[in-house]
Amino acid sequence: MREALRGLTVRGRAFLAAGVTAVVCAVVMGQPALTRVGVLVLALPLVTAVVVGRGRYRLALVRTVTPQLVAAGQTARVNLSLTNEGRTPSGTLLLEDQVPYVLGTRPRFVLDGIGQGWRRHVTYQVRSDVRGRFDIGPMSVRVSDPFGLVELGRSFSSTAALTVTPRTVPLPVVPLGGGWTGSGDNRPRAFAVGSAEDVTVREYRRGDDLRRVHWRSSARVGELMVRREEQPWQSRATVFLDNRAGSHRGQGIASSLEAAVSATASVAVHLTQRGFAVRLATASGEDSAGGWHAGGEESAGPLLEALAVVETLPRLHLDTTWLGEQGQGGVTVAVLGSVGDHDVPVLRRMLHHTSSSFALALDVDAWGGSPATATGGALPLLAQQGWRCASLGPRDRLDQVWQELGRSPSRPSGAPGRAAGVVA
Repeated sequence: MREALRGLTVRGRAFLAAGVTAVVCAVVMGQPALTRVGVLVLALPLVTAVVVGRGRYRLALVRTVTPQLVAAGQTARVNLSLTNEGRTPSGTLLLEDQVPYVLGTRPRFVLDGIGQGWRRHVTYQVRSDVRGRFDIGPMSVRVSDPFGLVELGRSFSSTAALTVTPRTVPLPVVPLGGGWTGSGDNRPRAFAVGSAEDVTVREYRRGDDLRRVHWRSSARVGELMVRREEQPWQSRATVFLDNRAGSHRGQGIASSLEAAVSATASVAVHLTQRGFAVRLATASGEDSAGGWHAGGEESAGPLLEALAVVETLPRLHLDTTWLGEQGQGGVTVAVLGSVGDHDVPVLRRMLHHTSSSFALALDVDAWGGSPATATGGALPLLAQQGWRCASLGPRDRLDQVWQELGRSPSRPSGAPGRAAGVVA
């Protein structure tokens, strides 16, 4: 009852005030007829509050988001299905879905005539220019009586997730050189015929062809073993993102970090489409997307989901715990912000642990409001270490910079001579 009285609308409070005034005036003036009118006006909002407060509405809500994974700037459709599973009809329903402000304004709906078995479908669209993972909901419901005297609030607890991935740019095909063999750029490694390597076996891994199982070794060890010379290698590529807070400039979607995330997403999608098994690493040394992802059109989804929630890290040094054995890392594409002398040992280690190393160096000073540097920020330092590198500024087209990166010459680390970098 208290909740119902607190839910009185302006009209309901006006009825209460008018009823009390009429009763008082009737007593003072000695008008019994006016007393009956005042009691009627006073009782109407009170009775309505009792009826609405004791009403048991069994409303069911099903919310679906299609698609659940969209790129920044694209729209997603939210479908709402409301059902009255109770027997008590209600008056007007005022619905408001809770939506993060980056997805747009909160949608509001007015529904009336809700009886037993009532069902209604509502659809609206959301759109975000900002990457991230957002929760849509819960929905709040305002239940009103037919006279508009009482309005009570209810809320559903269910929500639905929407992931907005970074913008991507189609990249041209450029020669990337080394990497593991399989469905990428290279051919399978062959062991010498008749050597001891021919009988070297290893444990079975997911994806190995069962026809390659070495049954004699499997029987001796007690688990499946396959011949090493017949293992189905696949070209591998690691995409590294420098997301240290001190390596970037600018704020919001106009920051160098957002440009780096977009470039990383474009490279990851491009490599998976070319058949590379791709993994994602960040400055924290963690594999953000959960390991290697086989090449193919659909395999870039987990990589984009991981990039959608990447944030800056308050750290000074890069972590390279994701590196494997020396020379066994395949292709590495690093998207870097500003780097300093303290990063040289890490950059050299990354270079030695991969067969081909490429770097997109962002000219972060240009994002911070300073004039673009002629050397491209971190470009000279990377070129000195032997990286094939190119500079990316706010006004540069990523596809053109990528093409120039593929044309840039490579040289051994520490070799004298002109820097190998390309200023776009």
